[in-house]
Amino acid sequence: MDRLIYTAMTGAKHAFLQQAGVAHNLANASTTGFRAMEHKFRAVPVQGPGAPTRAFVVDASVANDFDQGLLAATGRPLDVAVLGAGWI
Repeated sequence: MDRLIYTAMTGAKHAFLQQAGVAHNLANASTTGFRAMEHKFRAVPVQGPGAPTRAFVVDASVANDFDQGLLAATGRPLDVAVLGAGWI
């Protein structure tokens, strides 16, 4: 018996995760130094008896966008920034 509900739920779960990631990116778009998060998914065929068109959705990768944002001079002595590649 093909358990279609499980294949449907993997797609729904990952669509929810992607929506949460997009909402997080939009909420922090104007935050200084924010790095966006990207969700990438792929379909994986289900092995075994049942319909040959079944597929699960899996995380292919969750990546961060490390592009340099804008630097703003604040004039405060304890504010720091990294120009170019690097981490604090």
